[in-house]
Amino acid sequence: MKILALSFAVAFGLSAAVNLKDPAPAEIEGIIKKFAAKESEFSRARQNYIYRQVTKMNEMDASRKRVIGKYETTSDWVFIEGKRTERVVYAPPQSLQNLLLEPEDLQDMRDTLPFVLTSEELDSYYVRYLGHELVDEVPCYLFAIKPKKIEPGKRYFSGTAWVDDQELQIVKTYGRPMGKKRNAGSQYPKFETYREQVDGKYWFPTYTVSTDTLVFDNSIVPIKMTIKYQDYKRFGAESDIKFGDVEEAPKPKPTKP
Repeated sequence: MKILALSFAVAFGLSAAVNLKDPAPAEIEGIIKKFAAKESEFSRARQNYIYRQVTKMNEMDASRKRVIGKYETTSDWVFIEGKRTERVVYAPPQSLQNLLLEPEDLQDMRDTLPFVLTSEELDSYYVRYLGHELVDEVPCYLFAIKPKKIEPGKRYFSGTAWVDDQELQIVKTYGRPMGKKRNAGSQYPKFETYREQVDGKYWFPTYTVSTDTLVFDNSIVPIKMTIKYQDYKRFGAESDIKFGDVEEAPKPKPTKP
């Protein structure tokens, strides 16, 4: 059986289009800069939080009723001796039959799917205003986002983002990771990521979903995937936060002379 690179797309629920007031063209550039600044703040803040990431991907049969292969991991992002570290706490042997996860796929699951468009990255993207929509009763600006140039070794996002029109923070994204392909047949997932407010201030990613039928030259492979980012807790200098199976590494004992 030929091993294939990961590729899938998600069917996502459309947001409710409503008759909301659009900003004037002169205001749009200011809105983009403001929400990118909020994204920079969010990105820095998230580096000070611990959380658990649960990734599950099922490879289905042609009827989409039976699982024929699985990939699953559970990781905790924690601080050990002041250093932010990923600790894998659950990783059963994968049983994917027709897919091969490449390093880029794993990087996307960790970094690209919870997409962040910071002020520092803004010049790397085209950002175009599309309209005004409701997302779960939250009025949002809708923007199309596309990389200007693909640099080797970097991963990018291409798709749409919904930005809260009051707090100017991204609340949802839908799109595809992009980058230089490792192999000619490599393709990357479309996904939908939702955010929720944490500590009454930051909109952190909490749920990613993707569903598709992969169509390759010699096979068709249906896939379902979910990623949950949960149990966000702020880590402080005086904190002693632990959860799941993660414990702080014991400090080394001094060696005798």
